[in-house]
Amino acid sequence: MDIFLQQIINGLVLGSMYALVALGYTMVYGIIGLINFAHGEVLMVGALVSWTVIGILQPLLPPWLVLIIALLIACALAAALNYSIEKVAYRPLRNSPRLAPLITAIGMSILLQTIAMIIWKPNFKAYPTLLPSTPISIGGASITPTQIMILVVTAITLAALMWLVHGTKLGRAMRATAENPRVAALMGVQPDRVISATFIIGAVLAAIAGVMWASNYGTVQHSMGFLPGLKAFTAAVFGGIGNLAGAVVGGVLLGLIESIGAGYIGDLTGGLLGSHYADIFAFIVLIVVLTLRPSGLLGERVADRA
Repeated sequence: MDIFLQQIINGLVLGSMYALVALGYTMVYGIIGLINFAHGEVLMVGALVSWTVIGILQPLLPPWLVLIIALLIACALAAALNYSIEKVAYRPLRNSPRLAPLITAIGMSILLQTIAMIIWKPNFKAYPTLLPSTPISIGGASITPTQIMILVVTAITLAALMWLVHGTKLGRAMRATAENPRVAALMGVQPDRVISATFIIGAVLAAIAGVMWASNYGTVQHSMGFLPGLKAFTAAVFGGIGNLAGAVVGGVLLGLIESIGAGYIGDLTGGLLGSHYADIFAFIVLIVVLTLRPSGLLGERVADRA
């Protein structure tokens, strides 16, 4: 039972990070029908920028303040990066065949990885531990202050996003653009500004996830965004791409499936299916779900475009 509870905690922490990144994928897809495969690299840039800021400020300020400042700077730079990517790489191709922006997104992902490798070098770098490392015992399982921080920050971020989408003028403009950008433009909405705002919001979510990912696992590197980005895209499809609630549900479920599969089932099989095979559990379930329900668990609420 202790093992199962521990894997539930680990899965919730992992799934919350997947959910934040998956929201970026699903928001962009919901509005312009584009899969931004460079999104995982925005996570990576956020983590590496925060690592640089922490290295500069750590000797000067309290650890909690250093973490907050690093997070804010990482979010700002990630937002500027994603805004530039949308304006330079995606906007000129908005009316092109679907394959063109898809190939551009993959190329942008490789380009960002290469630039990050040049700037920060290819070696793995230890990410400083800024919060207390003493674990807290819960019913025979343990959770660290860093993991508690991840869960709390994720909950606050998701609540703020839902309020923004459903309770603000920008949110109404985003939903209108997702339904029909031509009609939204006739009603006074500026689709270009809405799309740019969507990329900026997605970048902030990815940067938050990147800082939390680095804090949880303790290392950063130029290629660290690829696998979380792929898993988050899987989570978005799993939950129903284009659906915000689906991205959250898909992310959390994917984290739980992966964690329980790697730990709990791994122990039951004597290590035969352990942590080295964590990825197969998530993708097996994804294949089953998409075979039975191609639109994902919660379907897609985005209207077909004329």
